[in-house]
Amino acid sequence: MKQNFTVRQGALDGVEAFLSVAQHRSFRKAAAELGVTPSAISQAVRALEARVGAALFIRTTRSVSLSEAGERFHLRAKPAFEELVAASEVARDLGQRPAGLLRLTVPRAVIPILLEPLIASFCQAYPEVEVEIAASADLVDIAAEGFDAGIRLGQFIAADMVAVRLTPPFPLVVVGSPEYLRRQGRPEHIDDLRRHACLRMRRSDESIAPWSFVDGNKPIEAIVSGPLIARDFPTILGAAGEDMGLAQVPKPIAVSLMKAGKLVQVLEPFAPMAPGVFLYYPSRHQMMPKLRAFIDHVKSRSGAINKSQKRMDGERRPEPN
Repeated sequence: MKQNFTVRQGALDGVEAFLSVAQHRSFRKAAAELGVTPSAISQAVRALEARVGAALFIRTTRSVSLSEAGERFHLRAKPAFEELVAASEVARDLGQRPAGLLRLTVPRAVIPILLEPLIASFCQAYPEVEVEIAASADLVDIAAEGFDAGIRLGQFIAADMVAVRLTPPFPLVVVGSPEYLRRQGRPEHIDDLRRHACLRMRRSDESIAPWSFVDGNKPIEAIVSGPLIARDFPTILGAAGEDMGLAQVPKPIAVSLMKAGKLVQVLEPFAPMAPGVFLYYPSRHQMMPKLRAFIDHVKSRSGAINKSQKRMDGERRPEPN
């Protein structure tokens, strides 16, 4: 079987020529198989013999046979070369079609509301791609950690990343359970939070995130306190549903509980807008087909996602470019 390697191949110079001559016991037939001249085959074998430091063939005018050194070299070189060719074919295959393992780092909060529908339809469309999801609230260095892409809120994505919008901007809402609000009263202004139990988030840099608001066009950060600190929004949201206090979370993850009456939004006039959720990855260069297919799939479904998000928010916003 003809292999897709040239005769001159760096450290492998002459190895393919040697194996072909050893198989056919003929320099002429080896040259025909590899598509080069007999003289090129002879030169490659001589160069290999010079590097090895031993004659690999016994040549006569009538025949070509392996020397003892050639027999030993052939015993090791043939399986090693075949394995290298197989590895090259596997890598080439992954570089030509969507296949292999696609690793994504994703905040746990977005998995049920956003990622599950995308993943289900993607896996149906590309059955040769395996998807691995690492749920983490930390800001992961996707290149250093071996991920193909990540999903994050827009404000947390580094400037050197390529970003693909998954959702339109959405508000950050403050919510509490009806029972908690019955006990503690409903805050009407940002200053009222001083007398409330506020459930807080610890960032990946170990600082505790302040709560963000807007008063007119003026952004405000409020330092709040309360009985619980967590590292992800679902934990905070669950605690709010258990009457522990108020939580500030992205509206998409709270909307189902709000519609069910288990959580109530407060401080509506002061709710700031978050930039939305984005898929991000390091570079457009040398992108594997599995990631290209996932990005195209995300883009093809982003219109439906955005329309659903707008209906949820009850208003239409212009789409960013």
